[in-house]
Amino acid sequence: MKKLILPVFLLLFIVKAGFSYENVDAKTFAKLLKNPNVFLLDVRTPKEFAEDGHIKGANLIPVQLFKYIYLEGLRDKPVLVYCRSGNRSAIAAKMLEEMGVKKVYNLEGGILAWKAAGLPVEKGWK
Repeated sequence: MKKLILPVFLLLFIVKAGFSYENVDAKTFAKLLKNPNVFLLDVRTPKEFAEDGHIKGANLIPVQLFKYIYLEGLRDKPVLVYCRSGNRSAIAAKMLEEMGVKKVYNLEGGILAWKAAGLPVEKGWK
């Protein structure tokens, strides 16, 4: 039994090391936003951003454009990423991780979960 514990522990460590982004709920995401050094990233379409509302201070970069950009200076900053439901932002989080960003947080459930938690959104292009 003791011989099995170490390999299992090492396997869990390797799996965790392979996925550096973290899925967080809306309340945790809101707490992380209080850090003035975070970069908030909305990966939805411009229409969704303006019409469905967005989190104040969000930078809009649709996930479809990620392969064409390089986000300079984000490697050591916490990056908070969200979309409508959490699916596109999970893809973006993985791509950010592949770009070398060390601290990526994905809003689990996306802006839908944010709104369901009663957290504020802005509409339009503010």
